[in-house]
Amino acid sequence: MTEGESALRRRLARTLLADIDGLTAKVVADIRAHSSAYASGRLVSVGDLRAICRDNLVLALEDFGGLPSSAGDIEAAATETGRRRAEQGMPLDSVLHAYRRGGRVIWQAMTEPLRGPAAAEQDLVLEVAGALWETIDRFSTVMSDAYRLTQLELHHRQDSRRGALFEALLDGRGSDPAVAAAAATALGLPLRDRFAVVVVDQNPAAPPDPGPALQAAGMWSFWRTRAERYAGIVRLGSTEPYELTAVLRKELGGTAGISPPFEELATADTARRLAERALRTLAPGSGAVAELDERLVQAALTDDPEISDRLLARYLEGILNCGAEGPVLLETLRAWLDAGCSASRAAEELYCHRNTVLNRIIRIAELTGWSPESGEARLGWALALRAAEVPR
Repeated sequence: MTEGESALRRRLARTLLADIDGLTAKVVADIRAHSSAYASGRLVSVGDLRAICRDNLVLALEDFGGLPSSAGDIEAAATETGRRRAEQGMPLDSVLHAYRRGGRVIWQAMTEPLRGPAAAEQDLVLEVAGALWETIDRFSTVMSDAYRLTQLELHHRQDSRRGALFEALLDGRGSDPAVAAAAATALGLPLRDRFAVVVVDQNPAAPPDPGPALQAAGMWSFWRTRAERYAGIVRLGSTEPYELTAVLRKELGGTAGISPPFEELATADTARRLAERALRTLAPGSGAVAELDERLVQAALTDDPEISDRLLARYLEGILNCGAEGPVLLETLRAWLDAGCSASRAAEELYCHRNTVLNRIIRIAELTGWSPESGEARLGWALALRAAEVPR
């Protein structure tokens, strides 16, 4: 920088600093005239904007003119501005636009003393303009970096809070109205709606993310790793549970249990326990997805393995020990029971002749010692077939 340019910059800076309050008023008015975000005063009050603008103008002009700083460090001020605006939620584009508007007002204020400069100074005008915008750009860059860093910190803090409140709900602390209300606010949910909890038996180091697929199907969800599992709360709204199940079967890739729908966010802990009971009815690593209401019998038997074993021994032991024909007989028995004990409908399901089904039912009666006409036998067979599905 030449001595002439340095002297001109000092003179311009001192001229503008002499009426810093008037310059501040012009900058504030210009920013508010060209930014609806600032004009509303909702995120940043007029007083806040005026104070920040004044301090930043002083620092920018002193830096531009090479004058001793009277208000601190320019980079520290830019960092503070970026942090403050991020915390206030002012969009970064709006803040950068305000900086550009401020630079424009400063330059316009400088053009008055630069009118009709001496010939020796005319060549310096462009250099001065470039120096001014270098100062504004440096200020903007430091501010932007601080804004983005603060935003990341805020997002991390918010995400941690959401996760902690989600855990509180699933652990049963939602019975405290204050906890339930805080969780609803943090998650962006109403206290009452239709929800479901999903528990996934999946490697927590590489959990699935069904959120986007559920969102596309009209279901908001929030997921977190819990102990050795992965849990989520899904806002069903008007969506039916079978639609949730269908999306998870297609997208999840893990074994999962789904709670019945519930309406009070505060009862999410009960839903979590029911989802875990549904999950326990499935073989680990099977990749199956089950709604509890579809597997109530299996859920009851899973929690009482001794009863499951007795059902198998009392009603199906003969078939289980008969060798190669056992699987075919079990398939036939299930189809016959599901068809309301109709041999004709079971035959359609199994793609065989009606007499084949009848012969197999006679064989089942021989092996188990139960008459197919017995109501107890039919109930016992149905329960034992479900007990056979219970993981051991």
